Parts: sequence; structure tokens; C-alpha cells
Amino acid sequence: MIALFGLVAGQAVVWYTGQFYVLFFLQTILRLDMFTANVLIAWSLILGTAGFVFFGSLSDRIGRKKIILAGCLLAVVTYFPVFKAITQLANPALHAAQQNTKVTVIADEKDCTFQFNPVGTAKFTSSCDVTKALLARSSVNYSVQYMPGAIPAKVQVGTTEIAGYETAKLTGDQIKTTPAAFTKSVNDALVAGGYPIAGQAAKGIIKMNGFFDIFNAQVFPLVLILTYLVLLVTMVYGPIAAALVELFPTRIRYTGMSLPYHIGNGWFGGLLPATSFAMIAQTGDPYYGLWYPIVIAGMTFVIGVLFVPENKDKDIFAEDTRR
Repeated sequence: MIALFGLVAGQAVVWYTGQFYVLFFLQTILRLDMFTANVLIAWSLILGTAGFVFFGSLSDRIGRKKIILAGCLLAVVTYFPVFKAITQLANPALHAAQQNTKVTVIADEKDCTFQFNPVGTAKFTSSCDVTKALLARSSVNYSVQYMPGAIPAKVQVGTTEIAGYETAKLTGDQIKTTPAAFTKSVNDALVAGGYPIAGQAAKGIIKMNGFFDIFNAQVFPLVLILTYLVLLVTMVYGPIAAALVELFPTRIRYTGMSLPYHIGNGWFGGLLPATSFAMIAQTGDPYYGLWYPIVIAGMTFVIGVLFVPENKDKDIFAEDTRR
């Protein structure tokens, strides 16, 4: 349990955020094309990969625990400003719209669910869920105003109000709006409010034409920021194998390493994109999903400081010698 919560859980979310969630963020939230997003990540990995060797070697001298927990702490402190800087560099029009255009969803709280869908099989069809998902996929920064009886949900973009639609049978004076008409009305209002919509070219959005097209004032700073995220990955991942080996006696080492490593990375790390998107859709804040890795990394920092021993000088063969 100490290995899982005091080392591996934080390592997992920092690793997945710096290599996988950031790719999801570039493509799904910022809507960079696949080639550009993958080239940016590739360059960050090329520049940052040496950190695995550096921090692994450094952990031999100053200790595993210090480096892993420092990586977790840096993630906690810097993830919000780093991801906002990524948005500002990669898609400045979207960043400006998020800051300047007020969007509100008015819905009945009973009509809304937490859109957690890790295996892609769940269906969210209520008017509130459809509205939130539409805005989240468009990277809109919106707030939610819960109002009893507000079914179907409505959207306010600035001073424009768009009536939602309900998939169930409507009664009374509710207005029936088709999904396509609703989507078009929302997108038209967002465009009027300055939001670039998926499928439309956004002003200033980064687009790379070749693998070496990185040496300009917009792309290169973004590559450096992404490289910083990779360096955090190398801080938590470079020393982790040695830290786990030294934490367990030979008799139970294989099981002791395997369980926390695979539970930590498979569950805490693997569920990160689905959990983060559900948190974004629930709150309307495109950065709210970062609270998931921040809280987990913060938990690991506290538990690691209090309970994880520093074993860099431990003789891992001592038990075999005694036997």
C-alpha cells in the first residue's frame, strides 16, 4: 500500500499526463491536427528522454525518494499554468474566447449525469448531458446553473439563448428542437462569440508542415513546454524501478513490485483521460480535469514524505546472504 500510494500512483499520473493526456489535450481540446500534435510530442520526447538516464543516475547519489517526490510536487505546482500556456501558444483564438466569452448551461440537476465512460460503451442522451458534451468537445469554458424543471437544458452564449432538445417525448409548452438544429445554433453562437469550432480553421492555430518545422517563435516555445512535461515524467519514472526493488525483501520482491506498479499505472494512470474529460464536462472548465493528476500526485507526495523509506544504500542481496 505504501509503494502504491507513496510512489507509484503519483508516478503514474505524472507519466500519463506528460505523454498521453497532453496528446489528448492537443488533439481533442485544442484541436490540433494529428500530424502536428504527434510531431510536437515526438520532439519533446527526443529532447527530454535523456532525463531518464540523468535522474536515474542522480538517484544513485542522492536517493530515489527525493527525485520522485520532487517530480510529483512540481506537477502539483505547475500543471495549471503550463497547460494554460500550451493553450495560449497552440490555439490563441481559443484561449482568447475562453477568457472573454461567457457561456452558461441552464439545466435541471436531475437531468445531468457524470459522463465517465472509460470503455466507450455508455450512452448519455439527456438534454443536459448532450449539451455539456457538445460544449466540452468544442473546448468551451462554461458554467452550469441548475434550475429545477429546466428540461430541456438551455445554453446562453453572451446574450444569446439557445433552447435545447429532449430525446424523450415532450409535453406542455416545451419546444422540440432537432439535434442537428441545436448543434448548429450553438456553434453559430459560439463562432459569434469568438470560439473557433471544430472543422473550421482557427486563426493562429499551430500547424506543422514537416517534422523539422519547429524553429519559429510559436512552435519552439511550445516544444520546450512539452519537453518540461517529459522531464517531469523522467523524474518520477527514472528512479522508480530501483526504488521498488529496494523496498521489498527478496522473498516477496516480484509480487511486491508487480502489484503496486500495475495497479498504479493501469488504474490511476490508465483512467486519467476518461476521468479528466468527465470532470471537464461536469464543470465546464477545460482545465478542471487536471485536478485528477494534481490530487493524486499531491497524495503521493504527502504519503511518500511520511512513510516511504530511502533505501538507495540498501544491500538488496543481504537477505540471500543470511539464508
